Amino acid sequence: MELLIMINACKIASASRVTAVIPCFPYARQDKKDKSRAPISAKLVANMLSVSGADHIITMDLHASQIQGFFDIPVDNLYAEPAVLKWIKENIPEWKNCTIVSPDAGGAKRVTSIADRLNVDFALIHKERKKANEVDRMVLVGDVTDRVAILVDDMADTCGTVCHAADKLISAGATKVYAILTHGIFSGPAISRINNACFEAVVVTNTIPQEEKMKHCPKIQVIDISMILAEAIRRTHNGESVSYLFSHVPL
Repeated sequence: MELLIMINACKIASASRVTAVIPCFPYARQDKKDKSRAPISAKLVANMLSVSGADHIITMDLHASQIQGFFDIPVDNLYAEPAVLKWIKENIPEWKNCTIVSPDAGGAKRVTSIADRLNVDFALIHKERKKANEVDRMVLVGDVTDRVAILVDDMADTCGTVCHAADKLISAGATKVYAILTHGIFSGPAISRINNACFEAVVVTNTIPQEEKMKHCPKIQVIDISMILAEAIRRTHNGESVSYLFSHVPL
């Protein structure tokens, strides 16, 4: 609401262009009717931003990239991937012998892209729900025996899936498990779950401020993506191409 009011204030003060920088897009998971009579909140947020007068949106790792199609204004969906690749190469000494793992089938595309860039194998975890309230059965597709497993996802909320997946990987023979997540929401029991889980490190970007969470959980490490956003803002302001940022980290 504050953002909408600020956009509107700029608009009625005759700003020639208003760009909204939204590192973590709100309601991004509600992008379709998953059951009857459910709202499509991401579309509503898109409409509200457009109506308030935004001319351009810069965001990061949308939960579903189709959300860009909810807008009639240009949307730059930046990727944390180049920063993630840089972190893996600098902080995991045995990264050449790792497997990139997706904790659900939805993130398979993101994981295959990272695995290709690092030239390593990937695996996925397939969740089977018998009933809505029964514990999921998780099936690992791929090989992690005697390897470092790196779980990659775009978002961790209560961390149930990621912690389940980590246990599954350890029982499948992985030597170490890292988790790399773009948006660390960490609501409810997330922090205690991470502290009790078998992660070497849980790496998140600072699209959401993590200072408080880091005090309670020594495993959380942060990749700073302010440079990526700053460079995107500079490039759009000067009318340059933003596509360089999809595959490189600005220096």
